[in-house]
Formats: sequence, C-alpha cells, structure tokens
Amino acid sequence: MPPLSVSATSFQSNAVKACRRAGLVVGQSRRPVCNLWNHVAASRLYLSCATQQPAPRIPTVNKWRTPSQKTQEAELDDTAGVETAADSGSELPPSEQSPYAKALEALFLVSPFFFWGTSMVSMKELAVHTTPLAVGAWRLLPAGALVLAWAMSGGRKQPSSAAGWLAITLFGFVDGACFQGFLAEGLQRTSAGLGSVIIDSQPLTVALLASVLYGEQLTAAGIAGLFVGVAGLSLLEVPPEVISSLAQGGGLPSAEAPSLPAPSIWDSGEWWMLLAAQSMAAGTVMVRWVSKYADPVVATGWHMIIGSLPLIALSALTESDELIARLPSLDGLDYANLVYVTALGSAASYGVFFYNASKGNLTRLSSLTFLTPMFASATGFLLLGETLTPIQLVGAAVTLGSVYLINTQGKQPSAGE
Repeated sequence: MPPLSVSATSFQSNAVKACRRAGLVVGQSRRPVCNLWNHVAASRLYLSCATQQPAPRIPTVNKWRTPSQKTQEAELDDTAGVETAADSGSELPPSEQSPYAKALEALFLVSPFFFWGTSMVSMKELAVHTTPLAVGAWRLLPAGALVLAWAMSGGRKQPSSAAGWLAITLFGFVDGACFQGFLAEGLQRTSAGLGSVIIDSQPLTVALLASVLYGEQLTAAGIAGLFVGVAGLSLLEVPPEVISSLAQGGGLPSAEAPSLPAPSIWDSGEWWMLLAAQSMAAGTVMVRWVSKYADPVVATGWHMIIGSLPLIALSALTESDELIARLPSLDGLDYANLVYVTALGSAASYGVFFYNASKGNLTRLSSLTFLTPMFASATGFLLLGETLTPIQLVGAAVTLGSVYLINTQGKQPSAGE
C-alpha cells in the first residue's frame, strides 16, 4: 500500500473528524477527549482510521506552541491517552446509543439525587440516637476512604502540587465541613421532605455563580426561574405563627402588641438548610476549578476526608458527653442507616455528581436536584408519616418550577466555547 501524503493542516483537521466519528468528544464545544492538538497523537489516530490498521505505540508528547493553546489543552483530560479514550468506548453520539445505553446513562445521572433524597430520611432517623456533627463526620470520613480506594484501584493520579492540595482543602471545607455540618443541624429542626426542598434550591445559586465565573448564559426563562425561586423560598420560610394568623383572618401580627422574645435564627431548621444549600452550591461551582489541579474523583475522596476533620473536632468539643450517652441506644437499624448513608448517600453519590460536574454544564446538572425532594418527600411519607402544610406545598411547587425553568431553557454556550 503506498504511503499516505497528508499535510499538517489536513491531518489535524481529519484527525479531529475521525475522533468525532469515534465518539471521542465531550461537552457542547465538541472538543476531543485526548490531546489531539499534539501532532504525534493526532497522526496516530488519523492514520489508523485511514488504513484500518492498529495504531503504532508512540509515546504522547505534550507540547504547546502558544499560551492560548496551553490554556485550552489544560482544560482537556491529560490523564487519558488516545488508546485509553478509544478503548473505553465512551461518549458515543446520542443517535448511535442503544436504548439500553441511554437508560443506563440516565440512571447514572439521576442516581445521586435518589440516594441524597432517601438519605435525608436515614440521617434524620440516625440523628435521634447520635449528635448532628458526629453524623456529618461519619458520613464523610469512611465515604471519602471508599472513594479514594476505588480511585487508587483504577490508577487515578494523586495530587502532587501545593496548588492542588490547597484547592482540595478549600473544597473540603466548603462542601464537606460546612455543608454536612449545616445539613446535620438543620435535620434536627425540620422534616426530611421540607429540608430537602430547601437544600435543592441551590441550583439557583449555582446558575448565578456559573454565569459570573464560567460564562454559562441564562435565557429569559432561566432568569425568570431565579426570581420565581426566591418567591418559592419565601413561602417555604414563612413563620408558622404568621401562617396561623393569616388562616384565622387576623392578618399579620401587630407590631404594637406585646410579644415574647423572638427565637434566634440559629434555632430555625430552615435557616440551617438554606446555609447548607449555599455551601453545596459553592462546592458544585468549585469542582471545575479544583479539577484543573487534581483528578475530580480523587479530589472528591480527599475533600470528604479533609472536610470531616473540623466536624470531628467540633463534635469532640461540644457533643462528646451527649454522644457518649446516646451511643448505647444505637440498634441494628441505625447501623444499617449509617452504612446506607456512607456507601450510597455519600461515596457513590458524590463521586458520580462531582465527576459529572467537572465535565458538563453546571446549571443544567445542578437543576436535576429538583428530583431529590420528590424522593425525600415520598420516603418521608412512606416511612416517617411526614406531611407539609398547604403553603409549604405551594412554596415547594414554586421552587421546583423555578428549577424546571432553568433546566429547560434553550441551550446557551458558555463564554469559552
């Protein structure tokens, strides 16, 4: 067979086309998974596709010609070579996927939200016989170890730079310590279903942050969804005494009427849940930045371990006596709840969610959390006999409607695409 004559420009272009036909692209920008801008790697794949012969094993050389190309290349998956990406058989175009593959992909995408919703009920039951901060720490530490063990068994690289460890530490403090601590405190003071609805309003914050930091654009429907979400949260957080007064036709409580001292805002479960929502939103947005310095799955495992340390310290300082007194009351169901929350509600869920967040549109992925309160409410209704007041049901519907508006807005490219 005569040798192929291919110019530098044409073989680079054709190599990209060959990769696209093979499904080796990610995101709306259709950028290659592997380092195709490297001429050696590009020529290997293109010549292999053109001749129908196995590509020779030539080491990939990472060389950038300009700073702009270096920045673009750094956003790609440097841990996978051409062979690794091709052998995995991932990312086939949707039109070429079988119904079975599409169903598995949908289950993979939705699974974190199912496990998070059902974990709300498990954590609430577990917290009765433990303490809030201890539950948060127990949810993080063993789950992080499981994620790291799985990542290491697959040969994923550990962070090696100071910048990588700093990013993971900040990620662990915000999404690990703050989120789990606020969540555990909030579950002590509110129902699992209502708490989940408040937590899953966090796509509103994610949409704003992703728009500012990453250029993910919102349509008019998406912007309307943000304002509708604020209205829904207001309905969710109306104090019960105001609801009772309005229901009895008495109007709002009079400012001149004598009243008892108002309870502290820190006694409100809804407030703790709102803080947890903002912490998770910040963590969701941070993961794309963290992934520039570390593998997203490895970063997820380490951030859970690091995030558990402040919770362990605070629990030892403030809850030790109460925890020691409650531990003897733990029964088999409590241990089963702990295993479920750790293995599925934390390790599997966070690993899948942050892996997806490191690659896809943050606003759309985060908006899928509208499913979580449905799972939590259904589980709370079936297992705990929980209910929501009519106004809270309206607020929940309005909040979920706002998330739906954001999720179904017309596709808009980010600034960098």
